[in-house]
Amino acid sequence: MPPNAPEEISRIIETLYRSESGRILATLVRLLGDLDIAEEAMHEAFAAALDTWPQVGIPDKPRPWLISTARFKAIDGMRRRARFDSAEKDLTLYLEARIDETTHEDEEIEDDRLRLIFTCCHPALPPEAQVALTLREVCGLTTEEIARAFLVPPATLAQRIVRARAVIRDKAIPYQVPAAQELPARLGAVLLVVYLVFTEGYSAAAGAEVTRAELTGEAIRLGRLLTELQPEPEVTGLLSLMLLQESRRAARTSPTGELILLENQDRSLWNREQIAEGVALLEKALKSRRFGPYTLQAAIAAVHAGAESVAATDWRQIVALYDQLDRIQPSPVVQLNRAVAIAMRDGPEAGLTHIDAVLEQGGLANYYLAHAARADMCRRLGRTAEARSSYEKALALTRQEPERQFLEERIRQLQ
Repeated sequence: MPPNAPEEISRIIETLYRSESGRILATLVRLLGDLDIAEEAMHEAFAAALDTWPQVGIPDKPRPWLISTARFKAIDGMRRRARFDSAEKDLTLYLEARIDETTHEDEEIEDDRLRLIFTCCHPALPPEAQVALTLREVCGLTTEEIARAFLVPPATLAQRIVRARAVIRDKAIPYQVPAAQELPARLGAVLLVVYLVFTEGYSAAAGAEVTRAELTGEAIRLGRLLTELQPEPEVTGLLSLMLLQESRRAARTSPTGELILLENQDRSLWNREQIAEGVALLEKALKSRRFGPYTLQAAIAAVHAGAESVAATDWRQIVALYDQLDRIQPSPVVQLNRAVAIAMRDGPEAGLTHIDAVLEQGGLANYYLAHAARADMCRRLGRTAEARSSYEKALALTRQEPERQFLEERIRQLQ
């Protein structure tokens, strides 16, 4: 391709970094055997592109050019260090011996990405490090972007990534997809990381906004990648769940940012394309009969998506799905959601009885939604003092500004 204006080249390279850095880094980790060296080499290759492409034009195949350039940059650096370190010399000789191997086949690069995801989500790493490393290395988000999304200082986030890399290096964690017998357990950790990224974007833990579209978008992108690389039923079910939940995003807040509950949402704003895709994926996952909790949650979301209103929702089916979900993955949160569905089916008195039973079991004392749900049942039953007390407990526990404003308004209405 002929030379372009430097400004246009910069935009093209920035777009390439966003779309291709995950693939490039994954291949370089395989070729170079070290995450830190691979990332440094990749950045040097993109810098070289900024210097070279305005003069010679953009290569017909930019990704292989960047991989090849990064590889040679890394080997040059190793050669310089090998003058002082015999171990570096051995590694350099090994890499040079492989220099002519074919490395740019698309199928192999996709395998590389899957290997990188499993490395970033290795159970030896704490969950917060798995999330940070996956967003950094697989999705290509900057440290500052991830820190801003999770409301932590960039220095704190950077330390998480540094420590995670150190664990990978010190424990010699292999850069590979787990063996078949290990895959179910390891795939579960990968899906959990994707789900954690999505849930933080879907309902932010703190801050001025209810949702963070950049995080839900990255989680859905990861979900699509996993369905291509590892099309297991629960992978498909998770992607279905995320699409069905994300379809409501435009209706969940007012134009000025106030929280809008499901019962008051304008369903014409729901994204019908995402709903159709989510339902199709759900049907595919259900056919396998090997589905799990993500697919069941997607089925619940699909019932909501297919209803014209809260009143027209098939709450019996939702309660039945929560019953099944509670059998295979019991948790206080699942039981709380089941209790709310029972309230919609049988009335607030029945719902309050089940919510109180869940709270008495412990585990949700610091979960603001449990107290908010109890407050809503009491409000609907006319038990104003109890409702106010539960709303105040919920208010003390939430750090998200739209939720705080919603709860404060409910308390004012009770007065």
